[in-house]
Amino acid sequence: MKTDKSERLFKEAVEKIPGGVNSPVRAFQAVGKNPRFIERAEKQYIYDVDGNQYVDYIGSWGPMILGHKNEQVQAAVQEAIEKGLSFGAATEIEVEMAKLICDIVPAIEMVRMVNSGTEAVMSAIRVARGYTGRNKVLKFEGCYHGHADAMLVKAGSGVMTSGVPDSAGVPAGCAEDTLTAIYNNLESVEKLFAENKGEVACLIVEPVAANMGVVEPQEGFLQGLRDICTREGALLIFDEVITGFRLQLEGASGYFGVTPDLITYGKIIGGGMPVGAYGGRKDVMQVVSPVGAVYQAGTLSGNPVAMHAGITQLRILKEHPEIYSKINENGEKLRAGLRELIEKYQIPCVVNGIGSLSCMFFTKEPVVDYESAKTSDTVMFGKYFNHMLNRGHYLAPSQFEAIFLSVAHTEEDIRRYLGDVEEFFE
Repeated sequence: MKTDKSERLFKEAVEKIPGGVNSPVRAFQAVGKNPRFIERAEKQYIYDVDGNQYVDYIGSWGPMILGHKNEQVQAAVQEAIEKGLSFGAATEIEVEMAKLICDIVPAIEMVRMVNSGTEAVMSAIRVARGYTGRNKVLKFEGCYHGHADAMLVKAGSGVMTSGVPDSAGVPAGCAEDTLTAIYNNLESVEKLFAENKGEVACLIVEPVAANMGVVEPQEGFLQGLRDICTREGALLIFDEVITGFRLQLEGASGYFGVTPDLITYGKIIGGGMPVGAYGGRKDVMQVVSPVGAVYQAGTLSGNPVAMHAGITQLRILKEHPEIYSKINENGEKLRAGLRELIEKYQIPCVVNGIGSLSCMFFTKEPVVDYESAKTSDTVMFGKYFNHMLNRGHYLAPSQFEAIFLSVAHTEEDIRRYLGDVEEFFE
C-alpha cells in the first residue's frame, strides 16, 4: 500500500494540530504508525488520499449503521442545505425528530437536542443534580462518557490507549463528587451508595461497555442498578451513544428490558453528523430551561441539516427491522469464526460482543470489567492491527474499541476478515 500522501499530510498536521489529529482516538501511536488520511467513503468502504481501499469496521465510531453515503440520507441533507445551513431558531424538523424518538423509545417522554454525546452526558448529569438536589455522580471504571471534567475519571477508550489514567487540567474539585464503581459488580455499587447515603444524584452507565473494548452486562446487572437507584432515590442514566438505535431500534433499554430515567445519545441520531440528545421521564426533563431552573443551551442544537440526516436514518431503521437481523447475524458469524480460529491455533485471546458490536482481546482472561480488560497484550494487538490494515481492514487503532458492523457489510467481508485473521494466527 502506498502511504506517501498520508505521511506528508501527517507531517504538516503535527505542526498545526496537537498530535496531528483532532481527536486522540484517530492517532495511530498505540499501534506504531501514523494515521491514514481518509478522502471519501461509500457503503462499507473508505478510501484514503493515496487511493487505498479498506473495509471500514469503525463506521465513524458507530453511527453509520446504514453504511456510508446512504442515498436517502444524502438526498435529505442536500435538500436541507438548499434551504440554509443554520437558523438558530425553532424549526419543524426538530418537532418531528422529537416525536419520532419519543415514539420509538418507551423510556423517553421528552427529549432535548444538543451537539455531541459529551454535551448530552454533561447536560443529563446537570439535570439529575437539579432534579434531585444532590451533587454526587456514580460511574464505572472503564466507561467513557465524553470529556467533561467530572467524567474523566478512569474513563476508558482513548484515555486507556494513551496511558493517561485521568487527565491533566481537571481540577480536583471537578471530580471530587464523582464516585467510581466496578462494572458488572453490584456489590461495589451498593457499597458506594451506603457510604454516600442520600448524596448520589445519579448513576450513569454504558449498558454495554464499549470503551474498554466490548464488555456485555452480566445477567441481572442492569436490573440491579435500576433497583438500587429506585430504592436510593437516584436517577439511572443510560449512556447510549454507542448502543442507541444499534442493538435494536429501541436501543439497550429495549434490548435488556430495563427502563432508565434518562438516556443520552450521540451521532447516530444525526446519521453521522455532529449531534446528540438527552431525554427521559417528563417530570425530570421539565426541570430544563426555559421551563425549569436547569440551564442548558446551544445555538446549533437541532441544526436542520443534522436533523434531516438523522430523522431519515431513524425512519429507515424503523421501517426495515430486517436491518437489525442482518447486522446482528453477521456479528454472530464474525465472533463464532474468531472463536473457532482461537481454538484451532490456541491463541491467548477472548472474543466479546453483542449484536453488531464485537471485540477481540489479546488475553487469556475472561473480560468482564476494566481490570480484566487491562490484562490485554496491547503490543500483540498492534501487530494484529497492522497486519489487518495492510490487508485492507480498517479497525480502530486501539485494543479498547469496538468493531462496528453496518448493513452494507457482506458475508464475503466477514469471510475475508476471518481469512486474514487466520493468516495472522498462523
